[in-house]
Amino acid sequence: MSGAGSTDRVVVVGSGLMGTGIAHGFAAAGFVVTLVDLDGAALERAVASIGKIFADGVRLGKVPQAAAESALARLTTDTSLTAALTDRPAVLLVETATESMPAKVAIVKEADRLLPADAIIGSNTSALSVTEIAAATQRPDRVLGMHFFNPVHKMKLLELVRAVGTSDETIARARSWGEALGKTTILVNEAPGLTTSRMSAMMGNEAMYMLMEGVATAEDIDTALRVGFNHPMGPLELGDLTGWDTRLAVLKYLHETLGEKFRPCPLIQKMVKAGRLGRKSGKGVYEYADGQRIPGSGLKAR
Repeated sequence: MSGAGSTDRVVVVGSGLMGTGIAHGFAAAGFVVTLVDLDGAALERAVASIGKIFADGVRLGKVPQAAAESALARLTTDTSLTAALTDRPAVLLVETATESMPAKVAIVKEADRLLPADAIIGSNTSALSVTEIAAATQRPDRVLGMHFFNPVHKMKLLELVRAVGTSDETIARARSWGEALGKTTILVNEAPGLTTSRMSAMMGNEAMYMLMEGVATAEDIDTALRVGFNHPMGPLELGDLTGWDTRLAVLKYLHETLGEKFRPCPLIQKMVKAGRLGRKSGKGVYEYADGQRIPGSGLKAR
């Protein structure tokens, strides 16, 4: 049994934007959730962010006060993955570590050792090989990609990624969890960049080349996609939201696996070296104050 009223436990590893959103989603859907991060201060920020999402939902009349309080009561945190997994069984672990294969492999190896035999491991990778991640475990049939989108509580898509050994049962269970979270799921046979990351990376990279070449201003490039193609957000705004360090890591991997068309724009590399990572650093293509974009702050051609 899963969903509202369920006692199924989900462990989410990583309390960044994605981990925070995924933990909120499962808690809101009725699961018992443990959010794990080595950084205790990051966990405190994540819990505060989750509380704010629920508070906003209550204020807007979308979430009953009692439901928000119940969901928060089902959420705990831990700075030790070992402690979190030996505390009590979990049916699912979702890792949301940075796009680094060694980091993800280290997490799934430890999880594989401690999780019940029938538990599933999901990776929130947006581009890396789920087959390679699964190969680090003794349960490759129970490992898949579960690619959520930011902000998780607003974005309805969940990309399920089938690795070489992923079983049909694992896909079916993941679909049921996605449905419990109110997500629309699609199934992708593993390929570099999946579907969304591959298209988004190319579009964002091309937009940065256009900005670097002075084809148009950042604001006009973003406006073109929002108004001309009805995208909710322009490619440069999206890069700021995703983080240009993450976007650069994805592009480097796609360039290595798929060739020259994904060669990272030099301007992205300059921005990352300068610490202009996007919203999380306060500066990216645009600049931000209190989480809001400062009008007229877009980078000029360089």
